[in-house]
Amino acid sequence: MSPAESDCARDVANRPRFEVADIFRAHGESFRASHALTEIQHKAMWAISHCRTASLGGHADVCADCGDERVSYNSCRNRHCPKCQSLAQAEWLEKQKQRILDTGYFHVVFTVPSELRLLGKCSPSAIYDLLFQAASDTLLTLGRDPKRMGGLLGVTAVLHTWTRDLRFHPHLHCVVTGGALGLGPDGKPCWFDTGREYLLPVKVLSKLFRGKFVAGLEHSHARGELTLPEALQAPGAFSALLAQLRRTRWITYCKQPFAGPEQVFKYLGRYTHRVGLSNKRLLDVTDEAVTIATRDGKTATMAPEEFIRRLLTHVLPKGYVKIRHYGLVASSNVKTKLEAARDAISGDRVEATPAAPAVAADWRAAMRELTGIDLTRCRVCGGEHLGRWRFLGFGMKQEPEPSSRGPPTIGSPP
Repeated sequence: MSPAESDCARDVANRPRFEVADIFRAHGESFRASHALTEIQHKAMWAISHCRTASLGGHADVCADCGDERVSYNSCRNRHCPKCQSLAQAEWLEKQKQRILDTGYFHVVFTVPSELRLLGKCSPSAIYDLLFQAASDTLLTLGRDPKRMGGLLGVTAVLHTWTRDLRFHPHLHCVVTGGALGLGPDGKPCWFDTGREYLLPVKVLSKLFRGKFVAGLEHSHARGELTLPEALQAPGAFSALLAQLRRTRWITYCKQPFAGPEQVFKYLGRYTHRVGLSNKRLLDVTDEAVTIATRDGKTATMAPEEFIRRLLTHVLPKGYVKIRHYGLVASSNVKTKLEAARDAISGDRVEATPAAPAVAADWRAAMRELTGIDLTRCRVCGGEHLGRWRFLGFGMKQEPEPSSRGPPTIGSPP
């Protein structure tokens, strides 16, 4: 068996047995008939159901050397699709390499209590914004405290909204620099390292985060920015919620520090473009039940309609930015304070500023450079003489290789 044939066989063997798209196609119509969905949820369902099917068009690569023909259908490119994140993730990670410092990093997680989940479903953008704002303000405020680091931290925050069994659970994963940029006794920028074992006290993080979030929630309610569920529309109900939140213990924890900057990339790769459920976690799908893998060998089983309901609660509002940078790594500081921090860390060592990542000529070159998948070679014989036939709807026509763009984008669902 040739290397190309081995790669093809491995791809088939690694292909998930079940897909979310299968469940959407089998039960989506009945679910939509009995549930009120937002426009963005409708579009997500449509995109995932039609991803890499003939309805989106596609192409056939024909090898001139051995005659093998490989038909490929276009991806939907929806950010909630479990099949469409690999290239986007790789491209994003390549850009983020320019923001990594040669220092320690910590992983901090901020979670909102269960009392806020119903409100979060009714006002997702407002609650998610408060989560980002309160968490970043907490970290930056404590980082600037002269009793701690006395400088500016770097924070990259990623929003997740799910548990392993797909229940609604908004929380924020933060990658935080293990040190801060401040001013030394001589008034020049210097780097204050926290060491490898400790960033900030967890109890202080939790209490400050709670205070900032509840204050922001009260302010948003006063300005009429929240859509309240029926349970919170009664007189005094919202005030009672605020009082309860102030008494509740909020969970914030700091995981063990990363072993080094290279470990940060592995973390970011796992978390940044993750969706609520990958196809590989689908263990069994029948007309009556869906079984998914959760954690530590455990599973969860639910009716297909319940599976769809849970999954759609994690569809983000249109255009919502779920990855944000603060402090040293904020866009406004990348060319200034981040470079000052890099110089302060390096000390007297002269280091060249990392060059910007090269932009690949087209999407196939980007796929090869970032993922190792070479779409320009025959999967059977490894030959490079591939002719491409692109089909749009019914029929087929030959078309020259595109020079600088990816597969054709799709329109909105009908």
